Amino acid sequence: MKFSENWLRQHVPTTASHDELVATLTAIGLEVEEVTRLGDSLDGVVVAQILSAAKHPEADRLQVCQVDAGNGEIVQIVCGAPNARAGLKAPLAKVGAVLPGGMQIKPAKLRGVESFGMLCSAKELATDSDASGLLELPADAVVGLPMAELLGLPDASIEIKLTPNRADCFGVRGIAFDVAAASGGEVAAFDIAPVPAASEARLAIELNAGADAPRYCGRVIEGIDTTVATPLWMAERLRRSGVRPVSLLVDITQYVMLELGQPMHAFDRDLLAGPVGVRRARAGETLKLLDGREVKLDGQFLAVTDADRPVALAGVMGGFDSRVTDASRNVFLESAHFAPDAIIGRSRKIGLHTDAAHRFERGVDPELPRVAIEYATRLILDACGGVPGPVVEAALPEHLPQPQPIVLRRARLARVLGLDVADAKVERILRALGLAVEAHVDGWQVTAPGRRFDIAIEEDLIEEIARIHGYDTIPTTLPTGASRLVAPSEERVDEGSVRRQLAARDYLEAINYAFVDAGLLEAWGATEGAVKLANPLSAELGIMRTRLLPGLVVALGRNAARQQSRVRLFELGNVFTAVAEAAPLHTLRVAAVACGDAVAEQWGVAEREVGFHDIKGDLESLAALSGAALEYRPSQSGGVAAWAHPGRCAEVLRIDTEGVAVHLGWIGQLHPRLLQALEIDTDVVAFELDLAPLLVRPLPNAASQSKYPSVRRDLAFVLPETVAWRDVAASVRAAAGPVLRDLVLFDRYQGKGVESGCKSLAMGLILQEESRTLTDSDVDTVVAAVTAKLQHDHTAVIRG
Repeated sequence: MKFSENWLRQHVPTTASHDELVATLTAIGLEVEEVTRLGDSLDGVVVAQILSAAKHPEADRLQVCQVDAGNGEIVQIVCGAPNARAGLKAPLAKVGAVLPGGMQIKPAKLRGVESFGMLCSAKELATDSDASGLLELPADAVVGLPMAELLGLPDASIEIKLTPNRADCFGVRGIAFDVAAASGGEVAAFDIAPVPAASEARLAIELNAGADAPRYCGRVIEGIDTTVATPLWMAERLRRSGVRPVSLLVDITQYVMLELGQPMHAFDRDLLAGPVGVRRARAGETLKLLDGREVKLDGQFLAVTDADRPVALAGVMGGFDSRVTDASRNVFLESAHFAPDAIIGRSRKIGLHTDAAHRFERGVDPELPRVAIEYATRLILDACGGVPGPVVEAALPEHLPQPQPIVLRRARLARVLGLDVADAKVERILRALGLAVEAHVDGWQVTAPGRRFDIAIEEDLIEEIARIHGYDTIPTTLPTGASRLVAPSEERVDEGSVRRQLAARDYLEAINYAFVDAGLLEAWGATEGAVKLANPLSAELGIMRTRLLPGLVVALGRNAARQQSRVRLFELGNVFTAVAEAAPLHTLRVAAVACGDAVAEQWGVAEREVGFHDIKGDLESLAALSGAALEYRPSQSGGVAAWAHPGRCAEVLRIDTEGVAVHLGWIGQLHPRLLQALEIDTDVVAFELDLAPLLVRPLPNAASQSKYPSVRRDLAFVLPETVAWRDVAASVRAAAGPVLRDLVLFDRYQGKGVESGCKSLAMGLILQEESRTLTDSDVDTVVAAVTAKLQHDHTAVIRG
C-alpha cells in the first residue's frame, strides 16, 4: 500500500515529524518499505504562463517563449518541450533555483538566444517520472504562486508492507486509525452528507448469489462531462499512491478506493438495459474485460449482469463492452460488498492481479458501499457536474457479516503481556482504533467495526494492545522452569525410532511436497479419492497426494539420472483422501524405495542387485520395533496392479494378538511399464504402509517360566505345493492348543520320493506344560490331533 503522507495527515492531525511518523508506522506493524521525499527543493519554482511561443531561428526543435512569471515579470525562456504553446500554464524554475536533482538554474544562451530560467516537466520536479513534456497546470492556477503551494508540497510517498490480515489498511483512512491510536490523537471526522437525488433515473438491482454478494449499491448520474481533466490535487495524490491518472471517472473511483478501501466501478448507463444483478457465472459464458482480454467463466466466478448478460467480473474487473469513455454522458456507479471466499483466487485463475480483488479477497467493510457511492457522487458533481438519481441498494441482511462482542479480561491481558496496562490506556487504544468499548468488572466487552475482519477472539484484542502500547515496553522474562514432562506411551513406537531404524538400514530420508501433478497420479492409477486444490501454487502442484510412492520414486529417478546408481530413500508423511461433505482424511504412512546394488561397493561382498527379499528384510526390521508379526499375501488383480510387477509383489498384513489380520500396505517391485513412463531405466523395489497400525506395541506381561521340561517332536508332511506355510502353521496351532510353545519350519523339500505337484514340509513342535511334565501319551495325543487337522484341512500325509 502506497500513499501520500500529507493525505494521511489530513485524516489524523499529528505534530509528529516525518521521521517520527515513519518510525511509528513500522513500530505498530505497518512496516515501511520505501519512502520517497517530494518537493523538498522547489524554492524559486512558480506557476507561469506562456504568453507567446515562436520558433527558434537556429533550431527546429526549440521555441523562444515569452513567459509571465507573476507580479508583472516577463521572462524569455528557450524551451524544447513539444507541448510548449501560448496560453499554457506550467512550472517555471527561476534563475537561482536549485531543482531536486541538484540542477542549478542560471542564465544561459542557447543557439545564440538568451534564456532566463527553465520551464519544467514533472520528472524535473521529481513529482512523477513523466518527462514527455511540460507539466500542464490547471487553467485556474494563479500565476506566480509557488509550485510547492499549488502541489501541496513538501510531501512524501510512503509504501508500507501489509500482512494479509490487515485489509483495513488498504485505505488511507484505515491507516489513520492505527496512527491515531499510536500517537494519542484522534481520527478526523469523515461525515459525507448524502447527495439528494435530482432525478428519478435509476436501475433495478437483483441479488442472486446469496452470501457471496449480500449488498450492492448503484446510482445513475446523467449529464456528466467526462472530458474534464482530473483535478490537480486528486491527480497528485493518485501519483504519490503509485496510480497514474487515466480519466476523471476512473480516477475518482480509484481515489475513493485508496482513501476508504472500497473498490468501485463505473458503467456507461446508455450501454445497460437493466436490471443489474449479481449471480454465479454459468459454465461456457465468456466476458471481454477492460484490458481487452476475453475470459471463459465457470461456476466459481461471480458475474455482474445486465439483463442476465455478464458485463463485469464481480470483485475483479469491469467489462469492455460497458466501459466509460470520453463519449459517455450518463454513468451507473457501482459499490458493493463481496464475500472474501467468493473472490479468493478468482483473479489468479485468469492470470490477473487487480487492486479490487486484492482488497475483496482480504475483506472490505460491508458498511462502506453506501458511504463510498455518496462520496464518489460528490466528487463527480464538484468536478464535472451532472444530475444524480437516487441511490438504489439491494441487501441480504441475513448474509451480511455481523461483528460479535468479544470479552477482554483484564487478568488475561496482564498474563499474556507480562505487564499491567492501565485501564484508561486500554480503553483509549481500543476506542482510537475505532472499536466500541464497554467496561465491566473483570475487563471490557469490545465490538470491532466491520472493517476489522482480523479481530474475532480475545487474543486479537490483546495483540492490538501490545502493538499500540509498544512491543519494546513488554518486559523480557525467563520461563519459570515448571515445565510438564510427558512420558512417551509404551504402547506405541515413536516416529523418530522409525526414522533412525531406516537410516541405520542405509536409507536417506526424503521430504516431498504433499501436493503433486495430477498427471503423475494418473500414471500410477492412484487418482481415486484425490483432493484437488482450489488455489494451487502452480498447475504442476494442483492435487493432494494419495500415496507417498509417486513423489518418492520421482526423487529416486532424479538421483538416478544424475549418475547415482545406488539410491535408497524413505519418507514419513500424510496422504489425503476426499470424504463426502467432510474434511479430507489424513493418513500417516511410511514408504521406502531402493534401486541399484544391494550393498555399497566393497571388496568383501560380491555385487548383487537389490531385490524383493532385501527390502522385505528392511521392513521386518521396522516390524521388530513393535514386535509386529507380518504376513505377506500375493497381490490380487486390481488395486495396485497398475503399478506393481505381477508375481513380484505382495500385500502386507499385521496379525494382531487375537489372530486378526490388519491390512498395512504393499511391498514389491514396480511395474516395468510404469518405470518406462517415468523414464527410469533400472528395477525399483519399494514398500508403502500405513504407519499407525505398524507402531502399535502390546505391553509386555510378566509371567513365570515353567519349571518343567519341554518336549520336541519333529514331523514331516507331504501336501500340495499350492498350500502356503501360514495356513499350515494356523492349522497346527489350532490343533495343538495352549501346550504348543513354539513351531519351527526347518525343511522344505521337493524331488525324489515326493510326487509331482507336492512338497514336503518338516517342522518341529515344541510342547510344554505349566503344571507338570508331559508324558508320552500327552505328546502322542497332540501329534495325532495335528496330523488329523492337517489331513483334514490340507490333505497332508505323514512322509514315510
